Amino acid sequence: MKSEKHYDLVVVGAGVIGLATAYAARQRGLSVAVLERNAQCVGASVRNFGFVTVTGQRRGEHWRRAMRTRDIWQQVAPQAGIDVVHQGLYLLAQRPEALDLLEAFMQTEMGQGCRLLSRSEAAHELPQLQDGVGVLHSPHERRVESRDAIPLLSRWLQQSLGVDFYWNTPVQQIELPRIHTSQGLFHAEHCVVCPGHDLNTLYPELIAQAGITLCTLQMMRVRPAQPLQLPGSVMSDLSLVRYEGYADLPEAAPLRARLQAEQAEHLKWGIHLIAVQSADGSLVVGDSHVYGQAEAPFARDDIDALIQDELQRVLKLPGASVEQRWTGTYASASDVVYKAQPAPGVAVGIVTGGTGASTSFAFAEELVALALGD
Repeated sequence: MKSEKHYDLVVVGAGVIGLATAYAARQRGLSVAVLERNAQCVGASVRNFGFVTVTGQRRGEHWRRAMRTRDIWQQVAPQAGIDVVHQGLYLLAQRPEALDLLEAFMQTEMGQGCRLLSRSEAAHELPQLQDGVGVLHSPHERRVESRDAIPLLSRWLQQSLGVDFYWNTPVQQIELPRIHTSQGLFHAEHCVVCPGHDLNTLYPELIAQAGITLCTLQMMRVRPAQPLQLPGSVMSDLSLVRYEGYADLPEAAPLRARLQAEQAEHLKWGIHLIAVQSADGSLVVGDSHVYGQAEAPFARDDIDALIQDELQRVLKLPGASVEQRWTGTYASASDVVYKAQPAPGVAVGIVTGGTGASTSFAFAEELVALALGD
């Protein structure tokens, strides 16, 4: 029965990149099917912060992808019934070197719309912040609850935009116009493969040439002892040496040296702080970064303790407790995205820097254009 229907474009993978690709294809008037090997999305797209991050993305094309994606999220979320839980970012500068770096950042085009707050201004806007030497406020960021947003986005694409979804349907081989799956043949003129961190099922030899590894991270849900309301997401000095929009500036070197002297263990495990709030008042907090050829299946208590240590350095949360812990995995490489055309009409796309939610819709437009030969 599935082989009887012919699509303009088939998307392989129902993570955020695959869903964004289905949206981009429908915006071009194409008939679309999404094939997903699992019964639902269970990968990085539902385990992350739901944090659409603009400020700090790699300068140039990737920063522009984030700006474009933020705008599309803003349009799509209300139509799909997805709540934007909060907006904006507060990054606490804990050291003079961090403030110097933020002042340099503000002089770039990436600082547009951002503000450097004094200690008194920051205390007024976000009294839960610990003392520091200054705070960067960005209005650009958006936060959705990813474990809810991804199913809602899938449902909206199906019910409102006419995208067909086939779950529990692993794709085995692509020979356009035929797509071989565990559930039989599909037919399509074009195909976009969005494998996430599955690097070995489709086009493994091609993907291997990109030098992609896997990054495993640890995250947790924290319940404050007293109710609080964050007006935006929160980051710290450690974020400044991980996010390339800051870290690639020359002024990052002194901060990196001081952090190496003062928080070497945090740097060893790739820890930086992101804290976002959910509608129920709890905080999603993370994260760490461990790299290898396979997913690291077991979380470490000492890494969680380091994340909680940084949380307490940045936010006043006496008596806070951890309600839930989990790990996530994403593909990682020296570049922030990977895209290729292994055959006419076929495109492969992977966000390789952990910024899928932040750059998905713009990257998806590139993938559809690649598959169509634009």
